[in-house]
Amino acid sequence: MTNTTVNTTASPTVYGYEDLGRLMALMTGDEKHNAATTSTLDVLWVLYDRILRVDPREPGAADRDRFLLSKGHGPMAYYAVLAAKRFIDTELLRDFGSFDSPLGQHPDRVLLPGVEIGSGSLGLGLAVGTALGLRQRALLHRPRVFTLLGDAELDEGSNHEAIAFAGAIGLDTLRAVVIDNASATHGWHGGVATRFDREIKVAKIGRCGVVQQDADVLWAVAR
Repeated sequence: MTNTTVNTTASPTVYGYEDLGRLMALMTGDEKHNAATTSTLDVLWVLYDRILRVDPREPGAADRDRFLLSKGHGPMAYYAVLAAKRFIDTELLRDFGSFDSPLGQHPDRVLLPGVEIGSGSLGLGLAVGTALGLRQRALLHRPRVFTLLGDAELDEGSNHEAIAFAGAIGLDTLRAVVIDNASATHGWHGGVATRFDREIKVAKIGRCGVVQQDADVLWAVAR
């Protein structure tokens, strides 16, 4: 997937995790999903800072890892991290949510470099990630596909189909990272860890790691 917007004006300033609060504060538009925004910040930072093989100078590189924000509502944290990593200019953050801003209430891949899908419709990301991983395998590419979901999103049936299919074809480049806010209507006692343990065993996926919103643990699992 490619983007029509080219990143030519991003600030040369180097940002760290400690700058994310300031970048978030630049976005004063109407955010309708504050909890969804703040719950993803640590995970997004660790993914982009330590795990994902992506380059803001070449956001459409064929061998890049793919990151899919399935949890697309409340994207302020995503925008802040993209700005910190120089995919977009920090000045764009000030116009978040305005009429003609590329930073809308849901990320749009045709407006922003580094964004792989337009998301916000819950249950979309893992199925798209499965398709992307299968496509890359057919092209003999081996980049990883990371999908960030919310725990309640796992109630959508498309996720169960994606898990079952990915397990059946041995799609070992697909990664699902779930933010567990204990908000799932049909979740298991024990949270996402228990749910994944049961459902992925049924799907016969041999390797699964569960991370529950702890940046240090996410980094340890990734290593």
